[in-house]
Amino acid sequence: MDKHVDSSLWPLIEAFPPIDLSVETLGPFRAAMKTLSVIPDASSHADVLIEEISIPAGAKAAQTVRCLLYRPTQKSAQRPAAAGSAGALLHIHGGGFVMGSPEMDVARNIELVRATGGAILSVDYRLAPEYPHPSGLEDCHAALVWLAAQTEALGISPGRIGVLGESAGGGLAASLALLARDRKSVGLACQVLIYPMLVPPSESLDASAHDSRTGRYIWTRASNGFAWETYLPRDSADAALIAGLAPNLAGLPPTFLAIGELDLFVHDDLAYVSRLLAAGTSAEAHVYPGAIHGFDRMVDAAVTRRYTRELVEFITRQLG
Repeated sequence: MDKHVDSSLWPLIEAFPPIDLSVETLGPFRAAMKTLSVIPDASSHADVLIEEISIPAGAKAAQTVRCLLYRPTQKSAQRPAAAGSAGALLHIHGGGFVMGSPEMDVARNIELVRATGGAILSVDYRLAPEYPHPSGLEDCHAALVWLAAQTEALGISPGRIGVLGESAGGGLAASLALLARDRKSVGLACQVLIYPMLVPPSESLDASAHDSRTGRYIWTRASNGFAWETYLPRDSADAALIAGLAPNLAGLPPTFLAIGELDLFVHDDLAYVSRLLAAGTSAEAHVYPGAIHGFDRMVDAAVTRRYTRELVEFITRQLG
């Protein structure tokens, strides 16, 4: 057993061996993820309504964008007493830009709605290699614009919309904050970046200062390289929309970033927070000792409980 890893996370490592993505394995991985991603019976979440909706988009986005919309049906007993009017989050799932769906995060989003009292719109964006960058990002932007237009209908406080994403979804959330800023489309109240995938390997700090402790579990350097090659063609004209490559980080909303000490992305993510601070953005970074990529899937681990508490506190401060 690796002494660097939080021992409470070891069952996660045993259940999910390192992902070895390639052209040959992508299809099976997608199928396996779909099998594991199901919406639980409504009786298990009577206090949270989940609806599948299709948002008309078009233009640079898909013609329609499928989403899951979560809303509290009553005041949750878990909701902090200090929370004010309800805000909303646009949630973007992970999966290395090449796999995954909103269904993979249903359980976590239900708990987040219960804890914050807000709504969540989780977007089923288009995936690479069939749809490389910026296709998925444009789908996320279309969903964000739709959400901002529905504040009255959904009972959302205007001006209290944030973006949230994990891994590749965190990278897309960071890019979406930049895109919304540049297009002046939606003023965001916050961005929540959970071990975000921000920088292609060729531009990563890892390329010049390899840390042997990182990238050993769940999400490896090999899979990361495949995912980026698939998602971002070398001749892409939209590379500036990749958050870690963006030259200007001014004017972004307050930021929460969470990362495990042993995550492949740890050095690039902390460098991004440093750049946000230098650009005048309010930002907080949480580095969890002994934590690996996807550590929050181990919901009962002490490190995950700490992370969840800090996450909910940030969201309620920004959106409550």
